[in-house]
Amino acid sequence: MTEETRDVSCCVVGGGPGGATLAYLLARKGISVLLLEAHRDFAREFRGDTIHPSILEILEDLGLAERLLALPHAKIRRIAAQTPGGARRVMVDFGRLPTRYPYIAMLPQERFLEFLTGEAKRFPSFRLEMGARVEGLLERDGRVTGVRVREGEGMREVRALLTVGADGRFSAVRRLAGLETVRTSPPMDVLWFRIPRRPEDADPEEGRLWTGRGRLLVTLDRGSHWQIGFVIPKGGYEALRAAGLEGLRRAIVEVAPEFGDRVGEIRDWKEVSLLSVESSRVRRWWKRGLLLIGDAAHAMSPVAGVGINMAIQDAVVAAEELAAPLAAGTLEDRSLASVQRRRERPTRLVQAVQAFVQRRLVARALDARTRGTLPLFVRLPFVRRFISRFVAFGIGRVRVRA
Repeated sequence: MTEETRDVSCCVVGGGPGGATLAYLLARKGISVLLLEAHRDFAREFRGDTIHPSILEILEDLGLAERLLALPHAKIRRIAAQTPGGARRVMVDFGRLPTRYPYIAMLPQERFLEFLTGEAKRFPSFRLEMGARVEGLLERDGRVTGVRVREGEGMREVRALLTVGADGRFSAVRRLAGLETVRTSPPMDVLWFRIPRRPEDADPEEGRLWTGRGRLLVTLDRGSHWQIGFVIPKGGYEALRAAGLEGLRRAIVEVAPEFGDRVGEIRDWKEVSLLSVESSRVRRWWKRGLLLIGDAAHAMSPVAGVGINMAIQDAVVAAEELAAPLAAGTLEDRSLASVQRRRERPTRLVQAVQAFVQRRLVARALDARTRGTLPLFVRLPFVRRFISRFVAFGIGRVRVRA
């Protein structure tokens, strides 16, 4: 039963960084936009909490960077690789980059999304609805004309000139639209968890990549604790879990002995989240009346943490290409195709770099025979400069035009 019909120029499905950014940008231009988020709040465990220099530059263009950075956050200025023997080498140094923001801001994604949607609410053309789950697409004469939304026990229709799927790697919009995905399976999965941080620990503004004895561990400062990403071979979770929590604790200490006095704080598997890593992209990001952006269009590997960069850059380009047609009410296929044309090459290049790193660095680190040594190419200064730029900006910088 349809209880209500609401007409908007753009219906954005998915309140993650890409969807919230696109909704903000369109509302800023006076275009009526409805942002639908399936969950009742933005709180999730171990979502991407990194705001890279590229994102901060975009927020600066919008006049939002200073207000965002007034929120409590941590900064990562360097990322160093370290072996159990104590050898340390800086792999990423943002201080050498030409940017006003030579760091990654560590801010819970929940706070970032609350901030961005709060700013969007300043515009009368913006509306946010939480707990709104999309269960169907409206179509007419081969064109998507909106969505069917479940709220509680009821269903309703939302009609829109443009529907945008920004609902992540498990996108319902992509599935309902029947858009084909090309997938790859990187040689790893990631366990996320927390351990306490001590005052005598390493520099909090330095992320660490601990490697050795067939292990790979990433540590990021979150104030009172370290957020840990423990990289394991693809499909290795069940074997690790079968060994019990004590097996996990031993594995952590093998690669990062400094944490031996606190791994006992991991007391339950409920404190450990598994990210099954995949990399994929759809062949075509759009169909008439519909566009995919962010992970819905191209799921990124966690290598370098650039997934949020890519989603927000997609949103900036989409707003640039689509705002005028939406305002005029004359959206054509060529405008949707233009978004993919501008964003597909950077996406493919980023995924190619991630695949190279996964083969040459991650797979090597997970091989116990390598003794945790870094490949020669990582030690070259020009390679480290490239890695720093890649982590900060991805492939090519995207700015908001005045």
